[in-house]
Amino acid sequence: MSAAAPPDQRTGYVAIAGRPNVGKSTLLNRLVGAKVSITSRKAQTTRHRILGVRTDATAQFVFLDTPGFQTRHRNALNRAMNKSVTDALASADVVIFVIDGAGWRAEDAAVCALLPPRLPVVLAINKADTAKDQGRLMALAARAAAERDFSAIVPVSARTGKGLDDLVAAVAKRMPTAQRMYEDDMLTDRSERFLAAELIREKVFRLSGEEIPYGSEVTIEKFEEDGNLRRIQATILVDRPGHKAILLGPKGERMKRIASEARIDMEALFDAKVFLEVWVKVKSGWADSATTLKGLGYI
Repeated sequence: MSAAAPPDQRTGYVAIAGRPNVGKSTLLNRLVGAKVSITSRKAQTTRHRILGVRTDATAQFVFLDTPGFQTRHRNALNRAMNKSVTDALASADVVIFVIDGAGWRAEDAAVCALLPPRLPVVLAINKADTAKDQGRLMALAARAAAERDFSAIVPVSARTGKGLDDLVAAVAKRMPTAQRMYEDDMLTDRSERFLAAELIREKVFRLSGEEIPYGSEVTIEKFEEDGNLRRIQATILVDRPGHKAILLGPKGERMKRIASEARIDMEALFDAKVFLEVWVKVKSGWADSATTLKGLGYI
């Protein structure tokens, strides 16, 4: 529950932006202290704007995890994802711009150019724990600073939590003084139904090949809550019959593993017993269908 906020309480929207696959979702989960955004080693895992809330004694951070800005593929889904990035930036008070400690890329420069000039931007150099040469990190920070006058530059590790206290402090200084927007124990504004679909989609990304995840989506057909039990029926949409066969795997073994691992994560996140059924359905062209994308909450 919410406690009395101090008079100098800081509260603000903090957009987490960056090119695909730099660790934005892992960073959000670490900052919030719970898995509210799915992750995988594949780029473009995040498709929706995810809100995560962190509250401490003097500040409430409302983090907006955004999809990696897509500059190559231009189907309706990617256009909708890019719009969610620009919308998040438009509503933010502060931006955390995440780059990979391995080096600066042209895609980093492209996303950096999209950041509104009026906003304070804190540069987070992720995966700093894997850098053997600190001089290389300093050179990377200097290279990034040539693109923009950042409010602060903080090396971090979303995986281990290294540097996160410094990052939080740097962001808090740039947030406005305002009352809290959410209860102290709130972690996200997303429903369990939405999170269930995302956890299944995460397992599709993690347990299938390179092509399948980008041509698939998850819909929840039924979500029933009965005390400490959740009964969930879900459908994975795929573009092609061949994708369905691959996703099912020999004797349905891959799909069984996807459903099992998703159910385990749901039970941990919901703190409840979950009964989960998952089917696969072919729906060609779903990523370019305005009707389908609207039903999935993208537009």
